[in-house]
Amino acid sequence: MSDNAGKCPVMHGGNTNANASKEWWPEALNLDILHQHDSKSNPMGEDFNYREEVKKLDFDALKKDMHALMTDSQDWWPADWGHYGGLMIRLAWHAAGTYRIADGRGGGGAGSQRFAPLNSWPDNTNLDKARRLLWPIKKKYGNKISWADLFILAGTAAYESMGLPAYGFSFGREDIWHPEKDIYWGAEKEWLAPSDERYEDVDQPETMENPLAAVQMGLIYVNPEGVNGNPDPLKTAEQVRVTFARMAMNDEETVALTAGGHTVGKCHGNGDAANLGPEPEAADVHEQGLGWNNQVTRGVGRDTVTSGIEGAWTTNPTKWDNGYFYLLLNYEWELKKSPAGAWQWEPIDIKEEDKPVDVEDPSIRYNPIMTDADMAMKMDPEYRKISERFYNDPAYFSDVFARAWFKLTHRDMGPKDRYIGPEAPQEDLIWQDPVPAGNTDYNVEAVKQMIADSGLSINEMVSTAWDSARTFRGSDMRGGANGARIRLAPQSEWEGNEPERLAKVLGVYERISAESGASIADVIVLGGSVGIEKAAKSAGYDILVPFTPGRGDATDEMTDADSFEPLEPLTDGFRNWQKKEYVVKPEEMLLDRAQLQGLTAPEMTVLMGGMRALDCNYGGSQDGVFTDRPGQLTNDFFVNLTDMGNRWVPVSNNHYEIRDRKTDSVKWTASRVDLVFGTNSVLRSYAEVYAQDDNQEKFVKDFVAAWTKVMNADRFDLEKFQ
Repeated sequence: MSDNAGKCPVMHGGNTNANASKEWWPEALNLDILHQHDSKSNPMGEDFNYREEVKKLDFDALKKDMHALMTDSQDWWPADWGHYGGLMIRLAWHAAGTYRIADGRGGGGAGSQRFAPLNSWPDNTNLDKARRLLWPIKKKYGNKISWADLFILAGTAAYESMGLPAYGFSFGREDIWHPEKDIYWGAEKEWLAPSDERYEDVDQPETMENPLAAVQMGLIYVNPEGVNGNPDPLKTAEQVRVTFARMAMNDEETVALTAGGHTVGKCHGNGDAANLGPEPEAADVHEQGLGWNNQVTRGVGRDTVTSGIEGAWTTNPTKWDNGYFYLLLNYEWELKKSPAGAWQWEPIDIKEEDKPVDVEDPSIRYNPIMTDADMAMKMDPEYRKISERFYNDPAYFSDVFARAWFKLTHRDMGPKDRYIGPEAPQEDLIWQDPVPAGNTDYNVEAVKQMIADSGLSINEMVSTAWDSARTFRGSDMRGGANGARIRLAPQSEWEGNEPERLAKVLGVYERISAESGASIADVIVLGGSVGIEKAAKSAGYDILVPFTPGRGDATDEMTDADSFEPLEPLTDGFRNWQKKEYVVKPEEMLLDRAQLQGLTAPEMTVLMGGMRALDCNYGGSQDGVFTDRPGQLTNDFFVNLTDMGNRWVPVSNNHYEIRDRKTDSVKWTASRVDLVFGTNSVLRSYAEVYAQDDNQEKFVKDFVAAWTKVMNADRFDLEKFQ
């Protein structure tokens, strides 16, 4: 008898072990971040264009169906007070609320809440039910509405159905089709690990690790019971202020969002959380993707357990009104424990008529509740002033909240050019980074000649164009060359932009712009084209860098300087520069930047080789310039990197020498981001392609294609985005 008798006939883990390499070689560079959302995982096919498909949607019919859903209760998950508004608002909020300004990641722009880890976060308990309640609408409208748009629309429609006029709504969020692995949610290995793990000092909230915004793993914002579950509204206020600022919200927007989010709906903690089954990702197949199911006692309606806190914030939780501030400011509050054992605040000596009714039996009334974050709106001096202003001017509160809600749910969509649908507002909002339309009626070739005759070097032309465009983040569609904000504060003074060199180049470009009618933004990009074409010709290749005019020039008045600070590059592997040494390896920071720029691993590789050949390193550094003919667009970087006549000698932490094996003479120097293209097996495979004798022309063409992609990444006015 075989020794294998009775053993499982397939390997566990779906016949694969995707993490094996990482477990065996934990220090190896993981390129997964550049392979996200491969088209092979998209069931819609390459020809499907959601932004075109959604324009065919019957917007009015969808809106009507969405409003009907709010009060069309279903027995399998009954609605509180017969209205799903609170649940749908929480769904939209928790989809959008993961956004953080530091890297632009998170947010509701991709429908990622369908996948792990978000679908199983403790703070998202029972939002799986909200998504299933939306399935009939998704099924009906199919490809014309993405899950990402549907989630956000559900929250906006919920507010409308309860009496709040919406500021506006835009369609256009395209779904992803597998979990996002490029988002760092924290280093903790346990859900709801103490806040201390992501702070240098938990008593100083500003020391929270960047780019994080939530105070604990698995939370959207702050712990509703207090810092590390210990009630103290003044301490909680400090955490609220920092976490909302990391979403680019000021104090007034923070109070409006907190109050407006809690004006409707309720918390759920009327039961024993220990009776809940596993979260969706851990549930058995018969649960069909639903989690937190109570198989021990009744777990729906008034007996639902979600956060563990129990009760509504206002007297009329299905109506948009000013009741939140009325209760918060006119009653004294005391700490109590919910039936599930969570800390919550309840009013002292409240009038019976001010109590909200039971979600199932209107003859029963309960105390309203406030979380520790709600009490912060009363006890923090600055938040208190704003709360009183809102209480005394309900119309103003409604307007501020509607605008803040729109900002919360649309911040990661990018500029207004990307908005779709009849309710997209026409007003220019500063957080949208508006850019005026640029001129297209000028002689492009004449401008190129003016640049060529200006006396600027290839390094100056190419580096300035790159520095202007590299700020683009596909995470929230911010940054890029359009607008020429590199000439405005704060970008004009960023260390990585070499302010002295930048000022010289901009002085030349401003004159050319004034004489030709081209925007400065267009001139900057054209300068890069001139430099590359000149470098390619020197290498023996006549090639034209594609260019489309029409970029505009933003002004200081159009620029929220504070919100641009997080876009400052702290490192740029393409120009071999770091502001300082970091715990994270330079090559890992290169991957992060390349992913934000929307680059694939081959595109990152060819751009790296080209930038080194063009001699465009920061400050004239020669690290990685593996060529005897710098300034020519050659594949020498790859040829010499892979030349076995060389050996590679470490000199210091991020500095290496490339020595001739026979003579031991130093031929070149390098950094880690240079050598990783020879040591990482995947990146080396790309480097070898470009080092081949028959691929020199391919290298030039691929470099120009990748360069053009970077220059046009923020051109949402071009056909590819229509």
